Amino acid sequence: MGNVAVIGAQWGDEGKGKIVDWLSERADVVVRFQGGHNAGHTLVVGNVEYKLSLLPSGVVRPGKLSIIGNGVVVDPWALLDEIDAIRAKGIDVNPQNLRLADNAALILPSHGALDRAREEWLSDSKIGTTGRGIGPAYEDKVGRRAVRVCDLADPAALEQRVDQLLLHHNALLRGLDKSEVGRNELLARLREIAPRILPYAAPVWRLLDDARRKGRRVLFEGAQGAMLDVDHGTYPYVTSSNTLAGQAAAGSGIAPGTVGFVLGITKAYTSRLSSKTRSAASSASAAGSSVSSPDANGAAAGSTRWQCGRRSRQVASTGLR
Repeated sequence: MGNVAVIGAQWGDEGKGKIVDWLSERADVVVRFQGGHNAGHTLVVGNVEYKLSLLPSGVVRPGKLSIIGNGVVVDPWALLDEIDAIRAKGIDVNPQNLRLADNAALILPSHGALDRAREEWLSDSKIGTTGRGIGPAYEDKVGRRAVRVCDLADPAALEQRVDQLLLHHNALLRGLDKSEVGRNELLARLREIAPRILPYAAPVWRLLDDARRKGRRVLFEGAQGAMLDVDHGTYPYVTSSNTLAGQAAAGSGIAPGTVGFVLGITKAYTSRLSSKTRSAASSASAAGSSVSSPDANGAAAGSTRWQCGRRSRQVASTGLR
């Protein structure tokens, strides 16, 4: 019984959620390993609809361990809102069935402010981001100035991290003629939310290694799609993380050989809509014209037919039968 990584083979929106939901019934552990709360999918279990962005699909299945890996950038406020929304529908989410990598980078309000300010400044040349701060958060992670989940447990380290971060962010915001982010207010918000986030924090690589040793089945849940990979996609109109199967290992802290079977999901056509064409699509829709369905992750237009029959048959040959 092998592990499986589910990856979008196009620009996202291939219907991965349906496949992941089906496979999650057979998995013991479900892992998100990249992206932020810009991507997600809707699951329907019974007659109940669940909208997930950060939470792995396993969270709606009893007896599953869901893990948010170190490759994900996490908006802690968005995460708690999503947990509250799922709880309101009768799902018990707690530190026993949901774990968050203690070394995952956080998305802070200054990331969103910077993301939106840059898109506004770029005007017609903008990438078309969601404006939620995901790209800037990945930049800070690589720039070694990110605030990570574990920093919430160390008040002195948290202050130092925030100071380093705002030195960079506020300089950029000033240059873009936007208001700076206040240090004291940001620290107060982080201190307030820390007691709610830290119970979920854990060295998830250790949990996954333990699961491997015990022969448990792990499902790695990809977000977006291969053509949005920051290295191998349609650069620069891509997302800010690696979306390919190899990231399942680096983004969760396990060895590459642990990933196992890779399942690429395609649909019979591809579609994506850029920020440049959204207004045109809105006008066409208002006029009753047919337009491609939007993809919130980037730009470039057009529709290409794909054959997806073979991919559909591959689902039955995965290790999580």
